Amino acid sequence: MTEHETRQDTGRSAHREPDAHRTTDAHRTTGADRDPGADAVRDPGRDTAPGTRQDDGDGTDDGAQVSTGKETAGAPEAAIPELVIISGMSGAGRSTAAKCLEDLGWFVVDNLPPALIPTMVELGARSQGNVARIAVVVDVRGRRFFDNLRESLADLDTRGVTRRIVFLESSEDALVRRFESVRRPHPLQGDGRIVDGIAAERELLRELRGDADLVIDTSSLNVHELRAKMDAQFAGDEEPELRATVMSFGFKYGLPVDADLVVDMRFLPNPHWVPELRPFTGRHEEVAAYVLNQPGAKEFLDRYAELLRLIAAGYRREGKRYVTVAVGCTGGKHRSVAMSEKLAARLAAEGVETVVVHRDMGRE
Repeated sequence: MTEHETRQDTGRSAHREPDAHRTTDAHRTTGADRDPGADAVRDPGRDTAPGTRQDDGDGTDDGAQVSTGKETAGAPEAAIPELVIISGMSGAGRSTAAKCLEDLGWFVVDNLPPALIPTMVELGARSQGNVARIAVVVDVRGRRFFDNLRESLADLDTRGVTRRIVFLESSEDALVRRFESVRRPHPLQGDGRIVDGIAAERELLRELRGDADLVIDTSSLNVHELRAKMDAQFAGDEEPELRATVMSFGFKYGLPVDADLVVDMRFLPNPHWVPELRPFTGRHEEVAAYVLNQPGAKEFLDRYAELLRLIAAGYRREGKRYVTVAVGCTGGKHRSVAMSEKLAARLAAEGVETVVVHRDMGRE
């Protein structure tokens, strides 16, 4: 199926501002090449948890005054957030597109009623630049919602808000296949068939599609390909960042549930059995030296760091943004801690934003 990407209003094209707020929290993601609309179909209501990426603003009135009328008073024009509205066919990949923008640092709100979009922009303006880019996912399931969206867009245009509409669509065959694969009804089909719901939604969204700045046909796209297209539009020339968490843990307390990669340090002698080292952790210089001077320790560090370099390059190509490397030993106090610190330093040297977490240190 032919993919269409169109921009119909270059006057509203958004420019990307530098992302001043980065997160070091690692989140487990999957690498399966599934249809990009699968997440949206699985739960037409969608999760709202990923729908709010919050910066440091506490939502209180910090002195910037925002009018409830057509103009924002007291707040400089530069403080008005950039806005992207994500809409389109159910099952076409709206949730995936929203997650892409969230990974790029946008404040994402899922399932926001169209009438509340101007209010959301006002709240962003009150953050004094802490919320510079907002993306909202609009699910138009009725004529009233659509009319509210038109009114909100007109309001935003009057205020001079920089906005873009991203519209995701797919062929009827692709949408039917996605809904059937997860055994869920189309939200508009009622007592009819899936194709009836698709036809009703397509007609309802016909005018909005015509107003879209960017139309992406996901009929033949998988998740990674849709991510690549969103990155091309919103990430600029920057290479997608990979953020890593290196986590030490003790096997006796269980594996980390969010680990992407797990490595076992129990092939090295345990400092626990050295009385003068037992009270300390792997962050202690003498314990770290003891661990790294064991036969095979430095060779392991060099080889595994090289493997992580190879894996990191592949993750970047596949659009993966977060990885958790779990390093285990018996109790999570000595060997895993020492090796985690060294592996994290190697990853950081390769340009990977890295944070170290010692899950079980001090637990004994």
